[in-house]
Amino acid sequence: MESILKLEEVEKIFQLERKKLNHLWRRPFQKREAKLFQALEDISMTVSKGECIGFVGLNGSGKSTLANIIAGHLSPTTGVIEQKGTVSLLAIGSALKPNLTGVENIRLKMLIMDFKPLEIEERMEQIIQFTELQSFINQPVKHYSSGMRARLGFGIAIQTNPDILIIDEALSVGDSSFYQKCLDEIERLKKDGTTIFFVSHSLKQIRETCDKAIWLHFGKMRLFGDSDEVCLEYSKFVHHFMKKTPVEKQMYQKEQIAKQKRRSLKKTTIRRTKITNS
Repeated sequence: MESILKLEEVEKIFQLERKKLNHLWRRPFQKREAKLFQALEDISMTVSKGECIGFVGLNGSGKSTLANIIAGHLSPTTGVIEQKGTVSLLAIGSALKPNLTGVENIRLKMLIMDFKPLEIEERMEQIIQFTELQSFINQPVKHYSSGMRARLGFGIAIQTNPDILIIDEALSVGDSSFYQKCLDEIERLKKDGTTIFFVSHSLKQIRETCDKAIWLHFGKMRLFGDSDEVCLEYSKFVHHFMKKTPVEKQMYQKEQIAKQKRRSLKKTTIRRTKITNS
């Protein structure tokens, strides 16, 4: 099958301390060690056109960071990304402008994606019908519920016909009937060749929707393969993790985060990142 996305040894390191002036004012002559955090380490995968890939993992494991790197909203610190086509990221809120109405948000997001005014008007009614927001479409989005914002974001995303669609927890809100409507639309997009990345804490959603899945564990890819297999292994981990006491869970997470910080300090050289879009 035709490859649409390839990641080779992609890493993301964040610098946590940003108040440099305050820091120098307090300790002007003391050397300081940069506070770095290894959010992603050595992520490599190849994704074919039309595949649906799920992301699973505990909070803080890097799912949204990886989604934003694929979407182009974040740059990797190191690594190679080869990507074809357009990308649309759908998260809760979907970067909607709260003071604009639903209609104004539709026009703005589609103009940003180079749609002509006539094309936008032709698709406007389809978006409104799909989202079922007829009574609210001329109201400011700041008055929408989280479910209504998710509806609007999803409705816009599917009408922009992206080559890659990333859904980051956006279907975790809203009613079951609209969720099923979204699943049906996802199946249609897959048949049309759209590649989908699906970030969710719900293993049921991942199994229902995805062909393959990635288990991210505090910045590292622990498993990548068939969605049923990955979900099974991840559910075994979660089962054992949930048996821990609250104190034990907290200690485990602190230990893993400390490891991420230590790994980032070992990165003494930063390779030049190469990003190829076609």
